[in-house]
Amino acid sequence: MASQSDRRQQEGTYCAMTLKKLVLTGAAGRLGTQLRKPLAEMCDTLVSSDIADSISDLAANETYVRADLTDLAAITALLEGADMVVHFGAIGDEAPMDQLWGPNFYGAYTVWEAAYRNKLRRVVYASSIHAVGMHKKTDFIGIDAPHKPDTFYGLAKCFAEDLASLYWAKRGLESVCLRILSCAQVTNPRAVGSWLSYDDLIHLVQRAIDTPITGFSVVYGVSNNDRAPVDNAKAQHLGYRPKDNAEEFAAEIYAEAGPLDPHDPANTHHGGPFASVALGNSGVAFLNLAEEDS
Repeated sequence: MASQSDRRQQEGTYCAMTLKKLVLTGAAGRLGTQLRKPLAEMCDTLVSSDIADSISDLAANETYVRADLTDLAAITALLEGADMVVHFGAIGDEAPMDQLWGPNFYGAYTVWEAAYRNKLRRVVYASSIHAVGMHKKTDFIGIDAPHKPDTFYGLAKCFAEDLASLYWAKRGLESVCLRILSCAQVTNPRAVGSWLSYDDLIHLVQRAIDTPITGFSVVYGVSNNDRAPVDNAKAQHLGYRPKDNAEEFAAEIYAEAGPLDPHDPANTHHGGPFASVALGNSGVAFLNLAEEDS
């Protein structure tokens, strides 16, 4: 698997311009941690934010600000002077609605409203396959597939995508919604198709930032897997060209898993176990994640 430094030598710098200020929410999370260094290289100042008291290993041009997504005043102050915000902050699993309402629903509103008030160019948003998780995998859906959430968590992603569309249509604020499939090690049969490697995640976010014009865009966050169950043909304007392929893990993973139940929604729908759990119950608990991805 090629490293990011190898890719840059092969392909050149992703971002033709250096942004003055980028803001990253969810910076203390697993994916946010992967993004901090490459984002710091794209801007004069990276402001990382989360609800943790602090984070370690700050880049020379990176600062950390603790801010709650449900506090509109705090998020407005956080985004002051920024060019763009990369919004990865939220509860990252299915949960009861009263737990998700603040950070996942209202928190999306505070980010878009604060971005508008501060005249940002764009919001890059960590959406999810769970916005369309009740579609069947055999349907090979594109970015224009209608919303069909599998959980309250997926419903929050639908809300944020519609919010992004509204703020573009009525207020001219660009957004790129990244429908991430499975950004973790390949440890289950579903991930052979849905895997998004960390290198491809970084490439995806960089292209969501450095594409000159995006308007309101949706793109699936998935690697170049032979068995990818979604179609990014209508997102070609973003220049996202993933390189990693989970097929190298397929034989071992399928042998370990054995025959799958063809009547279990976890095996037949895009949302995987999120499509089969009861509303409010964890879907992540059934993903068999590697310890370092938990």
